[in-house]
Amino acid sequence: MNVTELRPGNYFLDEGNLYQVMDILLNKTAMRKMVAKVKVKNMRTGAITELARNSGYDVSPVFLEKKVMSYLYDGGTSLVFMDQNTYEQVEINKERLSWEMNFLKEGTEITILFYQDEILGIELPIKVNLTIIDCEPAVRGDTINKTMKNAKVETGFELKVPLFIDNGETIVVRTDTGEYDGRAN
Repeated sequence: MNVTELRPGNYFLDEGNLYQVMDILLNKTAMRKMVAKVKVKNMRTGAITELARNSGYDVSPVFLEKKVMSYLYDGGTSLVFMDQNTYEQVEINKERLSWEMNFLKEGTEITILFYQDEILGIELPIKVNLTIIDCEPAVRGDTINKTMKNAKVETGFELKVPLFIDNGETIVVRTDTGEYDGRAN
């Protein structure tokens, strides 16, 4: 596949590295070949970089296997997931899931990405419902600005929430930014 045919969300192999395309910019000037600037995420390390390749450059497209699994428990150095259909269990090292751990609670269904029996990581749902276990009391008076206060959810993640949120309430949190998104129904 030519590098200019890549689109965001595609996976490809280049120089032994497995990448996911985050964004692509094609640049053509009068006297030069087209240059593709591809913002990519290394699927093995998680590093985000930018590659610049000429239009004649070829990459190998890759198709990843995705399996829906449930988070079971924290196994100390790794997290354990289970396929609900086959009861197959998979362990993933905690170091690879440092951000994702902020939104995982027992029973959460997630998608695990595989490439030829190699586990690359997990895809979280865009939004998750989490319960507030500790938050600061509301301070009245400052209502001119959109005031926020610190709160801690059941997974241990800390975020800012509006003043009207109290302990014990279930809120919706975005997994991409870690920000409050609203009250859960």
